[in-house]
Amino acid sequence: MRNQSVLVSGASIAGPTLAYWLHRYGFDVTVVERAPRLRPGGQAIDFKGPTHRTVLERMGVWEEITRQRTGTTDLVFADESGRELAVMSGDFTGGDVEILRGDLARILYERTAGKCEYLFGDSIAGLSETADGVHVEFEHAPARTFDLVFGTDGIHSRVRRLAFGPERDYVHYLGYYYCIAGTAGLGHDPDEPPVRIRSTGYNAPGRLAVRGGFKAAQHYIFASPEIDIPRDDVHAQQRILADAFAGIGGPVPAMLAELPGLEDFYLDSLSQVRLDGHYTKGRFALVGDSGYGNTLGGFGTGLALVGAYVLAGELAVAGGDHTLAFARYDEIMRRYAKIAGNSNAGRFLAPRTARGIRMRNWFFRSRSFALMTKYADRAAKDIDLRDYPALVGAAV
Repeated sequence: MRNQSVLVSGASIAGPTLAYWLHRYGFDVTVVERAPRLRPGGQAIDFKGPTHRTVLERMGVWEEITRQRTGTTDLVFADESGRELAVMSGDFTGGDVEILRGDLARILYERTAGKCEYLFGDSIAGLSETADGVHVEFEHAPARTFDLVFGTDGIHSRVRRLAFGPERDYVHYLGYYYCIAGTAGLGHDPDEPPVRIRSTGYNAPGRLAVRGGFKAAQHYIFASPEIDIPRDDVHAQQRILADAFAGIGGPVPAMLAELPGLEDFYLDSLSQVRLDGHYTKGRFALVGDSGYGNTLGGFGTGLALVGAYVLAGELAVAGGDHTLAFARYDEIMRRYAKIAGNSNAGRFLAPRTARGIRMRNWFFRSRSFALMTKYADRAAKDIDLRDYPALVGAAV
């Protein structure tokens, strides 16, 4: 096997999934994660259709995920008095199974922690590719050389920035920001009927505030020119959010007043990564949001799962020859990643005009919404998924 030592940057979803498959195929895997430990909680994420389930079953984690799944949340759009205007079904937003991001990350980490090296509280400071490998400098750990380096470190990927080029060349701002605040989720016994609850969303032109549900305690989207977000100052971020939603009535002022007491707070832009189907370069490859992210686009977790499975499988089938494997990975994921599309969740959920909000509400009551749901179901399985474990096992 060629190129046996690999470094994976990021320990959320794509990173541990990739680490699982690479180790299974005989690679020596190190995962570096800038957070000091696994991040608990987080918003609920979902998997949809037979393709996602097949990968999770081949990893042996499907039953554990169903044991820890949340329920289904229907999003009710209401006016300031609480009158219902439209409903976005949780069957569209929640997939077949929904689980808190932190719970899924822990499940994946537990499958790999005893087999792969994890470096928490550290990150990549420099990358230098040579003919024989990649020299990696870390913020804290001593420098090391790996055969291959994989970026699974999200839409603001450091690996992409260091290996491909500056973020502004690949990450395109979509005109909106979003905020996830607080964790809201309940475990669900798979032997019991699924739990279905409602969250409530309040719109003003260019703004949406959502309270309750399994996604998060609070969820905000707002249109804005680009903002230089102070990344390490949560209080400053909360002021940005409060200013954006000033003047909206109903329960929104009370929601904003609750923010300082909520455990989790995350504010970021709605952006799309555009790499024109080339997710690899030299000895580097990008997986998940770092390569084909579209914030709140609805397919991010499934794409990360499938992308990790495909990349590891193609490397194993190619005997570690990254040139062959990367070309195949690009080809396969270029087609499948189209499901992320050029959609803009901000424009859909927080239209900039009152007329746009009315048209959006009408859309949820129309046959077109049912057709969009069917399209999402088809897109999630639109890939010829190879049985890499069987192929690699036959080769051995």
